[in-house]
This record gives sequence, structure tokens and C-alpha cells, in this order.
Amino acid sequence: MQIHFLGTTGYHPNAQRHTMCVMIPTLGIVFDAGTGFFRVRDHLQTPELNILLSHAHLDHVIGLSFLFDVLYQKNTTAHLYAAADKLTGLAEHLFHPTLFPLRPPYQEHALSSLAPANRAGDSPELTPAAGGELTLACGTQVRWFPLEHPGGAVGFRLRLPDGQTIAYVTDTTASSTASYRAEIQDVDLLIHECYFDDGAEDHARLTGHSCLSPVLELVRDCRPKRTALVHLNPLSEWAPQPDKVQRLAAGLSVCIPADGEILTL
Repeated sequence: MQIHFLGTTGYHPNAQRHTMCVMIPTLGIVFDAGTGFFRVRDHLQTPELNILLSHAHLDHVIGLSFLFDVLYQKNTTAHLYAAADKLTGLAEHLFHPTLFPLRPPYQEHALSSLAPANRAGDSPELTPAAGGELTLACGTQVRWFPLEHPGGAVGFRLRLPDGQTIAYVTDTTASSTASYRAEIQDVDLLIHECYFDDGAEDHARLTGHSCLSPVLELVRDCRPKRTALVHLNPLSEWAPQPDKVQRLAAGLSVCIPADGEILTL
């Protein structure tokens, strides 16, 4: 299974990297729709494109406005999965007519779960959920879970049709007490943000991002088979340097994928 890294930085693009977008072409699955989303067009292979949105900050959603070109002359239907409040925010703000003239061609799916009835005889109701599961048409099982980030965000754990597992965690602060630790335990591939190098802990806490050493400690504890560090700071002086990452990650299978890089599971 090939994982394509189409955008690997956060906040804004730089000369080397676009903002977050990771794709599994053979399954038609995309994590986030940052500025790297325009590259999805070259990798479309499926009749459905399933976009799993971690949250609605602009560096993760601006690529949704590229969908007209991404789907041009393609026989593909786009499905957007996100928390209900994020779908509302996109419709009311990013795609307000004063900012964008047309609603992009995607079908909305709110990440929600069946809540138990409040009284005997009541029917269950769909309510927003902090975590839940669904199965895509391609046979991939998707579990989402909450992350601590200003405005709210979710991470994803996927079980692919061949049984392999992938976790996608970005825009959160890694720590020994992070609530999502159990969700990433022993996955085949962990895609995790690493926005700051060590020494920027105050900035990380303020902005809801992670520094290098806490991420690597998390990797040692949760034992993914492979880890890809993404959502790097676009200012190189703030981002973890590859030589330092390899030194501190001794004994771990950790990489920093470049835009356009492909990992094969």
C-alpha cells in the first residue's frame, strides 16, 4: 500500500513544502486538504474520494476550494468527513459568497454516532461524538478520536482492507499524558505532527502543537512500526532538523517525508 505525502508543512507553504495533504490513492482516501491538495488530481484512481478532515483551520481546508480543478473531467465523487461544527464553519465562512463564489462539489458527512435514547421508547438520535467509527465503501474502517487543539481537532486510526493500520495525528501537543496514546498503539504507520524543534515548548503549548523530543518519547512508548513526522514549521529555524531527528530517534523507524515522497507499507 502506497502512502503519498502531497503536503507536509503547517500554517503556510514555503519553497519546499505545501500544507497538509496525505493520500492513499488505491483507496481514494485523503487526510486533510491543505495547499498540497491540488496534487490529488494526478493520483485519482477511484470513483470515490474520501477526505478525512482533522479540523478546519485554513492551512488544512483551503484545498477544498481547489476541488473544481481536482475533479475536472474525472468520474469521481468527493465525500468530506468532518465534525459537524467544522462542516458548518466551512459552509458559512470559507464558502460564503464574499470569499468564494460557488460551493465546491463534495458531499458532507458529519462525524457523529448513535446516542442512546434518553427515555424508554425514544428513538436514538444522531449527535456529535468525541470519538466513533465508520466503514468507507472501499472497506477501510475509520476510527476518529479527539485531540487537544484550539478550536478542536480529531485524529484518525484506519484499518485498511488488508489489515494494516495507519494513524494520522496532527495539530496537537504530544505528551506522556496525551489522551490519544491508546489510539496509536502498535500501528503499522504513525503520521504525526512535529511542528517545533526542542526549546519551543511554550509556543507549542500556546498554539496546540508538538516539539520533537515529546513526539519521539510518544513513539517509543506506543511502538508504531514506522513513523512519519509531518506538519513541520515552514520557518526552517523553528523546524526539527533531519540530522537531529535521526540522532534522537536512534533505534526507531522515523522519517521526515518530503512533498512528493511515497511510503510503501
